[in-house]
Amino acid sequence: MPNNQKPSRAKTSTKKSAGRSVPTTAELLLEIGVEELPYQFIAPALARLKESAEQLLTEQRLTFQTVRTLGTPRRLTLIVEGLVAQQASVMKEAMGPSKAVAFDQAGQPTRAAVGFAAGQGVAVQDLQVRQTPKGEYLFAVKREDGRPSKTVLTELLPQLVGKLSFPKAMKWNEAGVRFARPVRWLVVLFGGAVLPIEAAGIKAGNRTRGHRVLGAKQGVVVRDSTSYVKALEKQGVIPDPEHRRTIISEQISTLCQKTGFVLNQDAALLDQAVYTTEWPVAIVGSFKDLYLNVPEEILITSMKEHQGFFSLRHKTTGKLAAQFIAVANNRVKDMGLIREGNERVLAARLADAKFFYDDDRTTPLKDRVGKLDGVTFHQKIGTMGQKQARIVTLAGSLGKLAGLDEPVVKSCERAAALCKADLLTGIVGEFPELQGVMGGYYARHDGEAPAVCQAILQQYRPQSMEGPIPESTEGQILSLADRLDSLASFFHVGMVPTGSEDPFALRRHATAVVRIFLEGAVRANLGRAISEARTIVEAAGVKAGSTQGDGQQRLVEFIFERVRHYARTVHGLRDDVVNAVVSVTDRQSFDLRDLLAKMQALQAVTGRAEFDPLIVGFKRAHRLVEKEQWDRQPVASAVFQDATESALHKAVSEEREKMKASMQASDYGKALESLVRLKPAIDAFFAAVMVNADDKAVRGNRLSLLQEVDGLFLSFADFSQIVVQGS
Repeated sequence: MPNNQKPSRAKTSTKKSAGRSVPTTAELLLEIGVEELPYQFIAPALARLKESAEQLLTEQRLTFQTVRTLGTPRRLTLIVEGLVAQQASVMKEAMGPSKAVAFDQAGQPTRAAVGFAAGQGVAVQDLQVRQTPKGEYLFAVKREDGRPSKTVLTELLPQLVGKLSFPKAMKWNEAGVRFARPVRWLVVLFGGAVLPIEAAGIKAGNRTRGHRVLGAKQGVVVRDSTSYVKALEKQGVIPDPEHRRTIISEQISTLCQKTGFVLNQDAALLDQAVYTTEWPVAIVGSFKDLYLNVPEEILITSMKEHQGFFSLRHKTTGKLAAQFIAVANNRVKDMGLIREGNERVLAARLADAKFFYDDDRTTPLKDRVGKLDGVTFHQKIGTMGQKQARIVTLAGSLGKLAGLDEPVVKSCERAAALCKADLLTGIVGEFPELQGVMGGYYARHDGEAPAVCQAILQQYRPQSMEGPIPESTEGQILSLADRLDSLASFFHVGMVPTGSEDPFALRRHATAVVRIFLEGAVRANLGRAISEARTIVEAAGVKAGSTQGDGQQRLVEFIFERVRHYARTVHGLRDDVVNAVVSVTDRQSFDLRDLLAKMQALQAVTGRAEFDPLIVGFKRAHRLVEKEQWDRQPVASAVFQDATESALHKAVSEEREKMKASMQASDYGKALESLVRLKPAIDAFFAAVMVNADDKAVRGNRLSLLQEVDGLFLSFADFSQIVVQGS
């Protein structure tokens, strides 16, 4: 055993058998040591490692207590605690030939039975005859004893390493294994003993390696997870990413308190710091004040994207400070050397950014527009210049649909005419994520109206379900025009998202459209807006793809899926309520705010005691109208045979007029009251008469009366989709 370590020191639990202790569970430690991994790969790899380990251990009947992972740029570590020392035994059954085939007339086994028994490794006389739906068949039942866990793990762990996948992988030795970076060492310990596996051309041992600079070159021997963590910390490595996250956050907080600055919060940047370091040390650096004349978005993005630096703000003014926080992966005696090095590199980056910014402003945005025809938006849809031209037309149409004043519509069209021009600037070429933002700054420099500048700057809002929408009306119109054009264009050429695949972020565009219409100042008929976007795409000569069904219907249904998600997650509306309203909505013409108001009113009324019995009565009427056949003539009062028929007919007529007025006034709560008031008349009708009367004329008239009830309900929502409590 290496280094004279004793198995008794490893994490195990034991039971006594025949006067000696026998381990029943033990700890498994697996460390994959690698060259520095890209920080984006580490968290997903650790999640896959944990998931795959749990799956493989379960499949192999190896029970365990917990599975956890640790990781740094140079290691992916798996720790399984309470792993059984012996694989569980299992009874296996196999179905063989039928009894008629397995035995002859004398009851002797045939060659079929003998061959089946031999194949299953059991004696013929141990085969069982069982009754199945297909008749009597032979079954072989045998016990498969569990093997020692270390034997199973020796076979299993190379598979576990091989199951790890990465966005980009490489081969580096004769083993031919693909991994994100070359594997340099393996640690595999079970109950303190090395498991002699081999993966990626590396044989496992019990020696890990510390920090590339702070650690000992020969590495250090470990025996379990506790000694592993302690040994690595002595060698300049904090293996737990959450521990590093806490350390970094505390260090940054301390620096902010000392300097009086406020951190620009950035969760993604914190993740980057966590997964690019093994021994994080946060330091404060500075840059020249003259760079503060550059838009802060450029400075923040340059610090983040090029160097992974955190930006700071003044506590009192909120303005960007000429300081930054860097997280180094090393502690040296003179941290000033690291600070000065970071400042020199950042100064060069900021100098480049300032040059691009100054150079970009020498050419007005309007002079760049013509060159957009040389920028491809999508090969099936056309150039960015063609897209911008469609956006101009659509922005004007949306402004008119929303009833905006002519000057506001002109501002929308002007913003649309310049919105993509900054794609040709140096800063956006360097930082594509600043597209739109820089257009707003350059438009301001060119002397464009403030409303136009703000609309261009905020055209890509919202960027998420939680992100802010554009603040101005012009910004909302521009964002809607851009997104509706993308949706209409991609649907027109047949590139529709399927399953989880959505390479052009069309679901995000649809969600943004829903949010702007429901949360913004713009109110317009979305059905007509979608139709207008499709018409503009077709008129522009974009070639249609091979699609099936009505284009308007398909695109509206796609957006309605995002409406359902929004209504459920933001307003807590029930799926059946949302579907009931959406189902009866005209796909050519609808207002999202009206739809949401209807949904909210409907959900409110579902909580009333009389609502469920009302829906029971409606559904009864709805089913009869759907399945029965009759002449469908208008209701004739002269055919009524019972007072309840006349009462229901009168109630429907009166409430129809009241409901119509309420719907026109968008008072949907009051409209639903009209339906609720029908309950006594509906109940009395069903209690007093038989709809399917022997007299054909009476039967048809009663069905026509129920059709009036059905139509009145359906004018608000498809109440047949409402789930009645307890049903």
